[in-house]
Amino acid sequence: MLKKTSWQRWLLVIVAAIAVVWAYQAFDVGNLLTLETLKSSRDQLLGLYASQPGLTLGVFFVGYVLAAAVSIPGAAILTLAAGALFGFWLGLLVVSFASSIGALLAFLVARYLLHDTMQARFTRTLAPINEGVKRDGVFYLLTLRLVPVFPFWLVNLVMGLTPMTAARYYLTSQVGMLPGTAVFVLAGTQLALIQSLGDVVSPGMLASLVLFGVFPLIAKFVVGFLKRKKLYANWPKPKRFDRNLVVIGAGAGGLVTAYIAAAVKAKVTLIEGHKMGGDCLNYGCVPSKALIRSAKLAKQLKEADQFGFEAVSGKANFAKVMQRVHQVIAGVEPHDSVERYTGLGVEVLQGHAVITSPWHVQITLADGSTQTLSTRNIVIAAGARPFVPPIAGLEQAGYLTSDTVWNLNELPPRLVVLGGGPIGCELAQSFARVGSTVTQVEMAPRLMSREDPDASALVQASLTDDGVHVLVGHEALRIEIQDGQKTLIVKEGKGDDATERSIAFDEILVAVGRSPRVTGYGLEELGIPLTARKTVQTNAYLQTLYPNIFAVGDVAGPFQLTHTAAHQAWYAAVNALFGQFKTFKADYSVIPWTTFTDPEVARVGLSEAEAKDQGIAYEVTRFDLEELDRAIADGSTKGFVKVLTVPGKDKILGVTIVGEHAGDLLAEYVLAMRHGLGLNKILGTVHTYPTLAEANKYAAGQWKRAHAPQKILALLEKFHRYNRGGETSPPLAEKSA
Repeated sequence: MLKKTSWQRWLLVIVAAIAVVWAYQAFDVGNLLTLETLKSSRDQLLGLYASQPGLTLGVFFVGYVLAAAVSIPGAAILTLAAGALFGFWLGLLVVSFASSIGALLAFLVARYLLHDTMQARFTRTLAPINEGVKRDGVFYLLTLRLVPVFPFWLVNLVMGLTPMTAARYYLTSQVGMLPGTAVFVLAGTQLALIQSLGDVVSPGMLASLVLFGVFPLIAKFVVGFLKRKKLYANWPKPKRFDRNLVVIGAGAGGLVTAYIAAAVKAKVTLIEGHKMGGDCLNYGCVPSKALIRSAKLAKQLKEADQFGFEAVSGKANFAKVMQRVHQVIAGVEPHDSVERYTGLGVEVLQGHAVITSPWHVQITLADGSTQTLSTRNIVIAAGARPFVPPIAGLEQAGYLTSDTVWNLNELPPRLVVLGGGPIGCELAQSFARVGSTVTQVEMAPRLMSREDPDASALVQASLTDDGVHVLVGHEALRIEIQDGQKTLIVKEGKGDDATERSIAFDEILVAVGRSPRVTGYGLEELGIPLTARKTVQTNAYLQTLYPNIFAVGDVAGPFQLTHTAAHQAWYAAVNALFGQFKTFKADYSVIPWTTFTDPEVARVGLSEAEAKDQGIAYEVTRFDLEELDRAIADGSTKGFVKVLTVPGKDKILGVTIVGEHAGDLLAEYVLAMRHGLGLNKILGTVHTYPTLAEANKYAAGQWKRAHAPQKILALLEKFHRYNRGGETSPPLAEKSA
C-alpha cells in the first residue's frame, strides 16, 4: 500500500495532468502550434512584440518552459517562432534557456515521483545502469541531446531515475541542445521572410535548409569523434601497424575470421594457446559425434533380430570405441592445422595472448619468449569452458566434463550425468548404449527445456528405453564418500515436501552448461564490459567497447554453436577490415541448431512455446514420421515435423523436426526461411522417393489441405457432376450469370 506521501505525490501529478490536458483542449493548442498558424499570424505577433517587447518575451519564455516541461507536441514550431519573432541571437538565447529549464522541471518531477520506488524495486537491474551513469552519464546525455534518438520527454523521464545530479543534467542539456536549437532558430528566421516563390531559393533560406538536413549527420560525427577521443585517450595509437588483424583463439570463429582476412590479402596473425580447432574439434562436436555413431551402432546391433539377423550381441569394446573417437579427431585435424592455415597466408602463433592496449597484443610463446604485435584490429574468439557448479564434495570425488571425458579408457560401470541439456542428453544416451548404467539428473521439470514439450518427451522416452534412469525435477545437493564409495545426494520437491535420495556412482559427468572465457587475456585491464550472461558485450556489429576490438563465438553469444561462430566471423572480419567504408550488422534471424540424440531434435526459428510466450499468433502443421514410407522401411518412425506459420498464410515462423537425420532435414526449411520462401514453394518442389526429405513436402501438403478453398472445391464438385450428366447447367456459368 502506498504511503501518505506517495498518495500526495500521485494526487499532485494527476491534478497537474488533468490541468494540462484541459488547457491543451480548451485553448486548441494542437492547432495553434502548427507552421500554417505561425505564418498566418506572423505579422500580428511581430506587431505585438514591437509594441510590448518585454511582455511578449516573458510570455513566450514561460510558455516554452511549460511546453518543454510537460512535453506537449509543438516544441519545434515554438523554436521556429522564436527565430521569426526575435531574430537569431535573441531567439537562440530565449529558447536555449527555456528548453533546458523545462527539461530540468520534467527531470525533477520524474525524480520526485519515481526515483526511489524504481530504484528499490529494480535494484539489481538498475545497478549497472547507475554505475554507467556515474562513470559516463554526461557523455550519454550529451549524445542524446546532440543526436536526439529518443523523444525529448523520454530522456527527461529516464534520466530522472538515475543518480545524475540536477545541476549536471541541466548544464549538459544546456550545452547539448544548443547546436540543434541554433539550426531550428536559424530556420525560423528564414521561414519568416518567405513572401514569394523566389524567397524559397534565397541564399539564407537554402543555407538554413542545408543546415537543417545535415545537422544530425554532423552531430553524429562529432559525438562519435568525441567518444573515440575519450575512449582511446590513454592508449597512444601507433603511427604504423605490424598487422591488419590479430585473432585470439583458433576455434571455429577464429579460424574463419583468419581465413577471410587472408583471402582478402590482409596481414593476419592467429594466436592459439592450446589446440588448433578449439573446443569443437577436440572436445565437442567431433568427438561427441564419433561416440554417438558407435553408440548408435551398438543399439542397432542389439536390435538386429528385428532386421532378420540372429546371434548378434552388440557388446561394445569401450577402449576401441575411444580409440576410434581419437582417430576421427585426427582425421579432421588437418582441416584446422597450423600447416593448412599457414598455407592459406595466415601467420599462426601458438602461445598465450594478452591484449595490452586496443592496438597491441603480447604473446607468450611455448619457449617462454614474448613478442608484442601492433594491429589495427583485434578479434576475440576465446570460446568457452564447461561450467562446474559449487556442489559440496564434487572436487574431492573428482568429476568429468565434456572436455575431459575423452580421456577415459575404461567404461564407467555406474555413471551419473548432471544436466539435461543437449550435451547431457547426448552423452547420457551414448554411455548407456555402450554399457554404462547411467543416471541423469536435471533440476528442471523436463529434459531439453529450450525445446517444445512434445520434442523433449520423445527424447526422454528414448533415453529411458536405452536404460538411462532419468530424474527430472531433482537438485544435486552434495557428494558423500564412505569407504571409497561415492554417493550423490539429490533432492526432489521443495519445502516440507522435499525428499532426498542417494545415487551411488563410479564417475560423475558435469554437463550443466559452458562459461565464456573472459579472463586472463586483458579484458579487465581495458575495462571491456560483460553482459549479464558473462559474455563479452558487443554491439550489432560485434564491436566491443573499443570499436577496433571485436568478439565472436561462445565468448560473445548469443548462441553457443559452432556454425554461429563461423557466421559471426564473416561480419567481424569484414567490419574490422572494411568498416571505414561500410559496416554490417550480424544477422541472427535464421539460426538452426540440432541436438544429436536418437531421435535427433532440430529447430530453426520459433518454437511453439516461444510463440506463446511472446504473444505471436501462429498456426501449427504437424506430420508424423510414422506415415512416411522411408521411415517405415528404415524402422525409424519415431518423430515428427512441426511447422509454425502465420495464420492463414504459408510464411514459416519456425520449424521443429524430431527424428532420424532431423538436422539434415531441417536444411530445406533454413533455406526457405532465409530467402522468404513459404510452404507452397516446398510443396511445389520435387522430392526423391522414397527419402526422409519427403516428410518436408508432406508437412507442406498437410498445410495446403487445411487451407484448401472449400467454396471453390464445392463448385468444382458440382462442375464435375455436371460433366458426368448429373446437372442441366454448369454451376460456374450459373455463378457468373
